[in-house]
Amino acid sequence: MKQAGAGQAGPWRRFALLAALVMGVTGGGLYLFIVTVDPWNILPFSPRLDRIPVTSNARYTMPALAREARFDSAIIGTSTSRLMQPAVLGPPLGAHFLNMAMNSASPWEQSRELDAFLRAHPAPRVIMIGIDAAWCHPRPGSLSGPNRPWPEWMYGHPAWMGYLHMASLYALQEAANEFLWLAGRKAQRFGSDGYTSFVPPDSRYDPARVQAIFSRWAPPDNTPAPPGMAETPPPGMDLLADMLARMPATTLRVVWFPPASGFLHGTPGSVADARLRACRLGVNQVTAPRHDTLVLDFNHDTALTADRDDFWDPLHYRLPVALRIMADITAAITTGHVDDPVVDMPHAPTPP
Repeated sequence: MKQAGAGQAGPWRRFALLAALVMGVTGGGLYLFIVTVDPWNILPFSPRLDRIPVTSNARYTMPALAREARFDSAIIGTSTSRLMQPAVLGPPLGAHFLNMAMNSASPWEQSRELDAFLRAHPAPRVIMIGIDAAWCHPRPGSLSGPNRPWPEWMYGHPAWMGYLHMASLYALQEAANEFLWLAGRKAQRFGSDGYTSFVPPDSRYDPARVQAIFSRWAPPDNTPAPPGMAETPPPGMDLLADMLARMPATTLRVVWFPPASGFLHGTPGSVADARLRACRLGVNQVTAPRHDTLVLDFNHDTALTADRDDFWDPLHYRLPVALRIMADITAAITTGHVDDPVVDMPHAPTPP
C-alpha cells in the first residue's frame, strides 16, 4: 500500500509543480503587462507612451497630470467645479489650466491635490478653489481623510513604490483599458486636461425630468438654527487658510462659491441658511488679511439660483451656466469688476 501511495504521489507532485509554474508564468506575464502599460503613468521605468486618463476615479489620474509641464494653473474642487473648462478659461488669462476637481472630493483630498500640483509647479499662475458643501458642512473625517478610495502611494511618495501596488485586478483592468486606447480600439472618455463634461448634452435638457429630480432630492435642513450658528465658521477654514498660505506670493488665488439651486439655501434663519452664511463668514476671515486672493460668490439668492431651469439637479448647473460663470471669472481677473448681477465679489486682490 505504501509503494502504491508513493507511486500515485509522483503524478500529483508533477501536476502541482506544473500548475505552480503556469500560475507563476501567467501572473508574472500579467504583472509585466501592467507595469509596461502603466495605466496611471506613474512608474519611473515604464516606456514613454502617449497615455491618457482612463480611470473613472480621478484620484488615480490626477498625480500624473499634475506633473505635466504644460500646465501652470489648476482648478480644485468637487463636482460643482468640474464644468470649468481649461480651454475656455485659459486663453483669455494667459494660463494653462488643469481641472483637478473630483466627485465628492473632501477638503483633505483637495489639499493633497494642491500638494501634488505645487510639487511639480512651485510657482503656479492661478489656483481656483471651489467652496461648496464639502467645505461648508463637511462629512465627519473629511478634513483628515478621503471620501472615496484614495491611492496615497501616488501622492508625495517615491515613484518606485508604485511597483508594489500594480499586482491587483484593478490595475490589470485599467491597464487593459489603457492598452485598448493605445491600440486604437477604445475612444477617449476623460479629458487630458482633467475636464470631462459629466452632465448630458444641453440639447437633452428636460424640465419635467429635472422637476422630478428636485422632488426626490432630500430637502435642506429648515429647522431653526441655534443661536450663533451663522457666526461660527466651519472647521475646514483652517485647512483652506493653510492651502492659500502654501502658494507663493506670485500666484493669484481665486476662491469661489459655485452656484447651487436656491432650493438648497434653506429658509431664512434655518440651519441650512446659517451654514451657508457661516461658510461665507469663514472664507471672508481667511481671505481678508490676504492681498492676493479673489473671492467670487455665485451661490447667493439671485435670478440664477432661483431658476430651476439653470440646473440638472439642485447641486449641478447646466453648461450655459458654466460658460456664464467662466466669463464672469475672466472679467473679474482681467478687469477687477463684474457687471453680471448673479455674482458678488466680496474680496479682490490688491493691485501690485
